[in-house]
Amino acid sequence: MTALPRAHAGHAGRVTRWLENERLLAAVLLAPTVLLLGLFIAYPFVMGVWLSLSSVSVGNVGEFVGLKNFVKAWNDSIFRTAFWNTSFYTFWATIFKLSLGMWCAIVINTWRGMPFFAITLLAGLQTISTDLQEAASLDGANGWHRFWHVTWPLLKPVTVVVVVFSIIQTFSDFQLIYVLTGGGPANATHLLATYAYQIGIATGLLGEGAAISLFMLPVLFIVVWVQLRYLRRLEGA
Repeated sequence: MTALPRAHAGHAGRVTRWLENERLLAAVLLAPTVLLLGLFIAYPFVMGVWLSLSSVSVGNVGEFVGLKNFVKAWNDSIFRTAFWNTSFYTFWATIFKLSLGMWCAIVINTWRGMPFFAITLLAGLQTISTDLQEAASLDGANGWHRFWHVTWPLLKPVTVVVVVFSIIQTFSDFQLIYVLTGGGPANATHLLATYAYQIGIATGLLGEGAAISLFMLPVLFIVVWVQLRYLRRLEGA
C-alpha cells in the first residue's frame, strides 16, 4: 500500500524538478517562436538562396547555375539603377525620419506623423533622470546645451537601434514604390525589392528574381554590423 504513494511522490518530484529547471522551461517557452521563425523566415530564406543559384522559372524546375544570376544582375543597367535608387532612398528617408522623429519625442502633440521614431525616442527620453537636467540648468546651461551635452549622449544608444531598424525596413521597402510608380516610368524608379518582384514574379524568372533580392543581404549586414559596433563602443564608454 505504501509503494503506490511513494511512486506517485517520486513522479511528482521529477515533474517539479523539470518545472524548476530554467533551461528546460526556457526551451519549452521558446519552442513555438523558434518554430514560427523557422517556418516563415528561415525556410523562405533558404529557398531564396537555392532559387538564386538555379535557373528555376515558372513551369521549369531548372538546374544549378552557381553565381550566374548574380553576374547577370550586376551587368544589368536597370539593376544598377535600382541599387542606386535603393541606397539614395534609404539614406535620405532615414535622415528625415530621424530628424522629424526627434522633433516629435520633444513636441509630443506631433508624434503621430513619425510614430516609430517618436515613440521609441520618447521612451529613451523618459529613462533620462530629470536630476541631470536640473543639475545642468543650475550650472547655467541653456536648453540647447542641456540637450547637446546631457540628453543627446544618453539618447544615442536608443537612436542607433531605431536607425538600424529603419534602414532595414526602408532598404527592403516594396509597397510604397510599387503602389506609387510600379518602378516606372521606363524602370527609372525601381528599388531592389520592386525589380526583384518584376523579374521573379511578373516574368516568372524565379532564380534571377531571388538573386536580385539577395543583393540586399550583404549591404544590410555591413550597415547593421557597423552600427552595432558603434553601439557597443557607446556602451563601453
